[in-house]
Amino acid sequence: MAALTHFNASGQARMVDVGAKDETRRAALAAGRIHMQAATLELIGQGRHSKGDVLGIARIAGIMAAKRTADLIPLCHPLPLTRVEVDFAVDETASTIECTVQAETVSRTGVEMEALTAVQVALLTIYDMCKAVDRGMEIGGIRLLEKSGGHSGHWQRCAGQAPRAKTPEAKTPEAPPPE
Repeated sequence: MAALTHFNASGQARMVDVGAKDETRRAALAAGRIHMQAATLELIGQGRHSKGDVLGIARIAGIMAAKRTADLIPLCHPLPLTRVEVDFAVDETASTIECTVQAETVSRTGVEMEALTAVQVALLTIYDMCKAVDRGMEIGGIRLLEKSGGHSGHWQRCAGQAPRAKTPEAKTPEAPPPE
């Protein structure tokens, strides 16, 4: 496993120096979903929500969030984004909206955080606009699906790949000696 890069030798937080890296085309695809009551999804789908075009406003919020990621995440580099595409897929059977964001740049560092931030803010905007009719909505499944460019090259989440939490192995207490 690679070392954490946002800490110096003394363990203090730092912004990674990317000055010596080459500028390359970089892209990231991230996704997440919001689950809601069927009636709430129907309001959104039929455009009958009193606050207007929920998905249109959420799309703009996602784009704005991608552009402001360095203001929100303390150690992120500000990036010149060349493309941010926010899409929604409605699943009436599951009563969910899946948000996907494709972010691109030509820069010295990756654009994963911009894509992930855009997904989160787009889904939060849907929640904000619909909370008056459905406070039980649930946001989840936020994940990076794919990234390309830079030194580490191309990475893609395998189908069905769940995020893995790396934790130190728990030591089982030794059994007391038999009496």
